[in-house]
Order: sequence, then C-alpha cells, then structure tokens
Amino acid sequence: MTATLPARGVAADANQPPPLAPYDAADDAALLEGLRREGAGWAEDDLRRRGRLAGSPEVQAWSEQADRFPPELRTHDRYGERIDEVEFHPAWHHLLRAAVAEGGAGAAWADPRPGAHVARTAGALVWGHTEAGHGCPVSMTYAVVPALRHAPDLAATYEPLLTSRVYDPGLRVPTTKRGLLAGMGMTERQGGSDVRTNATVADPLADGTYRLHGGKWFTSAPMCDLFLVLAQAPGGLTCFLVPRVLPDGTRNPFRLNRLKDKLGNRANASSEPEFVDTLAWRVGDEGRGVKTIIEMVNGTRLDCVAGSAALMRKAFVEAAHHARHRSAFGARLADQPLMRHVLADLALESEAATTLALRLAGAADRAVRGDEGERAFRRIATAVGKYWVTKRAPAFAAEALECLGGNGYVEESGMPRLYREAPLNSVWEGSGNVNALDVLRALRREPGTAQALLDEVAPARGADARLDAAVDRLRGELADPADVEVRARRLVELAALVLQGALLVRHAPAAVADAFCASRLGGDRFHAFGTLPAAADTAAILARATAG
Repeated sequence: MTATLPARGVAADANQPPPLAPYDAADDAALLEGLRREGAGWAEDDLRRRGRLAGSPEVQAWSEQADRFPPELRTHDRYGERIDEVEFHPAWHHLLRAAVAEGGAGAAWADPRPGAHVARTAGALVWGHTEAGHGCPVSMTYAVVPALRHAPDLAATYEPLLTSRVYDPGLRVPTTKRGLLAGMGMTERQGGSDVRTNATVADPLADGTYRLHGGKWFTSAPMCDLFLVLAQAPGGLTCFLVPRVLPDGTRNPFRLNRLKDKLGNRANASSEPEFVDTLAWRVGDEGRGVKTIIEMVNGTRLDCVAGSAALMRKAFVEAAHHARHRSAFGARLADQPLMRHVLADLALESEAATTLALRLAGAADRAVRGDEGERAFRRIATAVGKYWVTKRAPAFAAEALECLGGNGYVEESGMPRLYREAPLNSVWEGSGNVNALDVLRALRREPGTAQALLDEVAPARGADARLDAAVDRLRGELADPADVEVRARRLVELAALVLQGALLVRHAPAAVADAFCASRLGGDRFHAFGTLPAAADTAAILARATAG
C-alpha cells in the first residue's frame, strides 16, 4: 500500500500575504483631496466606482493577460493580400472598452463642466492601477482633439467620434463607426526627437489632399482609426491627418514593417509604418507642423506624468500590502523601523507626484477655458513635471519591488511588469534631455513662464525655511544665463522639487510636508529611498497613505 501524507494548511503557516484584489484604487487621500481642490469634486463618486472596478480581480486579471499575451502582426491574409493588421488578446479589448466607456479618451472635450480635464486625469491615476499599454491609444485620442481643431472641417467630422465613450474596434470607414481612436507618427529613424530631419514627403494634389511617401520609426497603437503625422510639404514640415480606411471603404496604404520588441509596455503594439502613396489631409498651415502637433504633445506629456504617478501609487499599494501581512525576524515588516522609513519615503514620493499631476490637470483645464496665467504655468510646469516624475518612477518601482524580496522578482507578483514599465514615460514624448531643453525654450521664448512658476510657489513662502531657501536658489538659477544648457537638468530638478514642496506645504498634512522638505530640499539630502530623517513622523505619513 502507498502511504497517504496528511494534508497541510499552506495558507495558515506559509507567512504569505493574501491577494490584494479586490481593493479600491481610488482610496488615496492625496488623490481625492486634489480632485476637490482642482475643481472636480463633482466626479468623486464616479471616481470611487472606477477605483473599485480597477482593483477588481477581473480587471486585474485582464491586466496580467494583456501583458502576457502580446499583440501579433498580420501583414497578409490567407490569400496573400496585404492587410497590415494587429491581433490583440481579448483582455486588451476588455481594458480599452472599459477605459473609453469611463471617459478616459476624448470625452473630457465634450464635457462643459469646469474640472472635466481634472476628472479625466484623476481617472487616469486610478485606471493606471491596471495595465499601462492600453493607455497609449487612450491618451493619444484625448490629446489629438485640440491639434485637430487647426482644421475646423476635419474637426467637425471626427471630433464627435473621438469624444465618444464607445470603443468600436476594427478597420472600417471612420464615419461609420460609433467611436474612434487616434494615434500619432512623428519620429523617424534618422532623427528621433529631432523632427526637423524628417524625410517623409507630402506631395500636394489638385483637390487639396496630399500623398505621403516615407516611414516612421515609432508609431504606437497602429490599429487606431486616425493618425496625426508629420511630413515635409513644399512649405516645410507640416501636420497631416491620415486615416487607416478611406471614405470610399478602401484601405489607405499604411504598411506595418514590424512591431517593436520592447522592454515593457508589451500589450501595446509599437510599429514602423511605411507610407506609399498614402492619402492625407493637411492640419494647420504648411511649415507649421511642430506648432500644430505640439497641442497634442501637451496632452500626452500630462498623461506621462499621470501614468508615472499611477505606477508609483500601484507599486506602493503592493509593497505596503505585503509589508502589512509578512513577518520576518519576529515582527511584521510594516512594524520594523527601517521598513517603515522605506514605505514612508515611497508614500511621500507618491503623494508629491499625484499632487503635481492634478495641479497640472487643473492648469490644463483652466487654460483651455481661456485663463492665460494658467496657460503660461501649464507651458513650463508640464515639461518640468514630465522630466522629474517620469525619471523618479524607475527607482521607485525598484524599491517597491525590493520590499517584497524574492517574491517581488517573480512575474506572478506583478512587480516585474511595473518595473519594466517604469522607464517608458521618461522616454515617450521626449527623453529627459529633450524636456529639460524644452523648459529652457519656454523660458527664452515665453518670459512669462518663469514668473508663472514663481507665482505658483509664492503662497507657500514663509511656511518652511528649507522651501524658502530652495525658492531663492531657483530664482538664482533662472536668472543666470551662464552655461544654462549644461545646468538644464539641475535647474529643472530644482524647479520640480520646489513646485512639489510648495504644493505639499500648502495642501498636505504637516508631517508629509515637513518630511518632504527635509529629505528633498534640506541640506541633509540622500538619494536612496528610506533615508528620511530620524525625526520624520512615519506613522502619520503611512496612516495617511494607507487609510483604506
């Protein structure tokens, strides 16, 4: 006879945390306070509902599946006809359907309520607890609307569909669909961010349309319905609208040579399209392509900030959950002083990123409604925030992963996906150098932006000596023209920390503001997470960050 071993209760003695889901991804004091402060308190109930959806086991499973089963390129059909289509796992479509229905794409442009763009960004901070790749077409669809308005006739045709809350996949005539997604094609392999070197040619036709010839190096979400594309027209670099399917139902030549094999963001297809006699409509004047498409970049850069802030919050929630339920050396991890300092430091970074993202969203909302002061602040602060918040995300993800120890290095934990995703937003829509130089460009060409930045931090003066000293250093950096390009990163980092510090001093509890200023603006600064001053009130910081 074969002996039968007695069953053991693994869950009872394995010292492993229970599953995090279900949880409320909107259960974040900094998020909810910022939502109200920036004029979108009316969206709170809806945001909480969305938070419960994002944290549900079903949606979290979709996120894992979409990443685990990446898209596949089909260049030809069974008969050898060129189709250039990308097939996605059903989880991708589930996530996109929910994101669009929740207003994450262009819906804010059709919402007349003040704070509509804030509500959308808050929704992105919550929905960012899912899978990040499907957020790319959602973000581009949101951002394309103001750029498309440079061509009023095209906007009148497509904007109602771009602002729809219906996800309607499949390549069909755009005007026959219930909702559209949009993408962009800017960079080429010889120039990357230097779009002045673009070689794609736009030949004008007698009927006012153009034919494009050339290719792009990075065009994500190639199954979108419409794309804004930069190409060289007779009058210079110009912005064009390119549909995948033409009004007569034929495919517009839009060859997909390959999909990129990326570090992360694997659920999202990033392609190299080739244009061969591709029909396009001009958006804006010839030679004004960058000026036109920068309207789109403003929106996508805001989403880079929000995306990185959402990733930080998700990583912190996972790390804190693990620490609350895991014991080592005779005590729960969350009760051990050094781990508490690490978690509190992560909580500070997350709150600062969330608060800044919502302030930028508030500026965007008021700028599109005609506030010139907010427009100037948005112009410089979005580039500052894009540089800093996205650059902090990789180190944050690594530290949060380490809180789980070896468990965090295993794919099933979800932390490796966050770790691979973390560098993306610092590269997309301009690397660190590109954004730092863009800040300098704003300072040179729009002098009011420097004053807008200083005006923003002025109400916090006198509340914290370390912040006051940092503001004075910032004034000096802004006024000194010597070697400014060499100092660009230092200037932008200081601007970001001063801006975050001022926002926390004004709006966060004293324990949060004091610890942030001491660790980020004080003289005793260290760069590793978990090096807060011994006097930091970690209990208060963590109680706020983990109230749920």
